[in-house]
This record gives sequence, structure tokens and C-alpha cells, in this order.
Amino acid sequence: MGISSERAIEHLMLRYAEQVDAGEFDQVGALFADGSFRDGSEARGAAAVTAKFREMLVVYPDGTPRTKHVTTNIVIEVDEEAGTATARAYFTVLQATPELPLQIIAAGRYRDTFQRLDGRWRFASRHAQADLSGELRHHLSPRVLAGIAQR
Repeated sequence: MGISSERAIEHLMLRYAEQVDAGEFDQVGALFADGSFRDGSEARGAAAVTAKFREMLVVYPDGTPRTKHVTTNIVIEVDEEAGTATARAYFTVLQATPELPLQIIAAGRYRDTFQRLDGRWRFASRHAQADLSGELRHHLSPRVLAGIAQR
């Protein structure tokens, strides 16, 4: 017996967090092969999402951004007949680097849509909105930080 649609969608949401934290940006992009990621600017498709993460995040010698994304308060609503779903969740991002002690650097929410293609659930869109932010200089590239400062 297969897993429920809700569980399959939750797995996608959590796989995103694992892959970002592991610095596996090609795999993050693959999650959005049929969708888009938006956090102020939008990237659509695997190559564009991969490039966005490579340009956006600082990566350390271990190949990771030295973060842990914690996803909570997950609410998933599925329309089985239409093969679509929506989800919302909170995220908290922790980071520790040689220069930065372990701390929360961002908290916000995800608004996601999903579609079932060829029997598998896929991201159709993810909108990530940071509601609270802390020390981001060790996480975001200088170019991204400059853009945030101009807003």
C-alpha cells in the first residue's frame, strides 16, 4: 500500500529542507522541474531554481550553507479528483559557522501549491516569505543582501 497524498506532499516539503541544508542545489532545483520558487524574485524550472540557490546562498568548505531548516505547522489540503493540493507551513532557519555561534537567522512561512503528474506529487509553486530575520551576512550572498537593503 502506498503512502497518502498528504504524506507524499509532506515528504516533498521536508526533502526541500534537507537538500538546501546539504547544499544539494541541483536536487533542490529538480523539486521545481515543473514549478516555480519565489522569495521576492521568481525562478521557474529546475535550472533556474538551481541557479537561484547557487547565487543566493553562501556555501562553506564542507559544501553546505551550515544551516538547518525546521518546517512546522504544516497544513495540507488535497483535491484528489483534480490532482492538486495546497500547503502552508512555518520555517525556522538555524545557522552556525566558525564565525557565528548557533542561532536562529530567519523565520517565516511557505505557501505551496502541488500537482500530481504521472501519479507523483510535484511542487507547482513555493512562495517563501521571511517574517523575521536575524544575522544573514553568513547565509546570503553579498549581492542578495544588497538587494534586501535597498527594499
